[in-house]
Amino acid sequence: MSPCFEFEDKSVEKAIKKACAELNIPEKKLQHDVISYGSTGIFGLVGTKKARIRVTTSGPAPERGPVSQDKALSDESFKKQTKAEAETTKSAAGRECKPDPMTDDSKEIGQDALQRIVDLITTDAKISVKEGRGRIFFNVNGGETGVLIGKQGQTLEAIQYLVEKMVNKRSTKRVRVQVDVEGYLQNRRFGLQKRAKQQAEKAKRTGKPATMGQMNAHDRRIAHLTLKDDGGVQTQSMGEGYLRELVIYPKKNSFRKQNSGR
Repeated sequence: MSPCFEFEDKSVEKAIKKACAELNIPEKKLQHDVISYGSTGIFGLVGTKKARIRVTTSGPAPERGPVSQDKALSDESFKKQTKAEAETTKSAAGRECKPDPMTDDSKEIGQDALQRIVDLITTDAKISVKEGRGRIFFNVNGGETGVLIGKQGQTLEAIQYLVEKMVNKRSTKRVRVQVDVEGYLQNRRFGLQKRAKQQAEKAKRTGKPATMGQMNAHDRRIAHLTLKDDGGVQTQSMGEGYLRELVIYPKKNSFRKQNSGR
């Protein structure tokens, strides 16, 4: 069976060059199969994958040359260097404190990533940043706000998900992120709270369940929390998937009290 080797790099071309250098085989004679072409992911920050190739050689396995001549090391010296680096790292870990996740770096990474996403969607939009309640808040001002928000805030929610992934890829601890567009989330919260209370009163008045329609998890949570202390109703999410219907059920005692007072 012919010997096989696998190589990976940022692109197939670079993986081929690496294989030629290490196996001392000219590129024209290199027999290889592409396992993966790799992926740059989103802005090179999320979902990046290296290209990978499999090289098949004929005859006895060739000696793999050094990766680069200027940094060539013998097996013995490489082992010693690796061991020394490991001991240094272990020693340093005992002395140094873990970085605080709420660093300027996290805010800068998030702001830069968000600005790049927004610039692909609209123009003349600026990002402001503040910190509080254990998370980083990014607010987008200007541009086409309707496009950035999307139907029922779905585009905004997707943008927030991407930014949080990008920030946490560079952080040792989880950093919570919230992205808003010109106060949309706060206005939506007030609107949902008001509608939840109105539907709760309707359910108590008619004695029949009232619905707030299909909602995402974030909006359903706002409605649940708004009515959790209302002893006359109980809330329940119905259905499966991303959007679920939120139903408000009247409690029997509440309906009887309202009718007896007439």
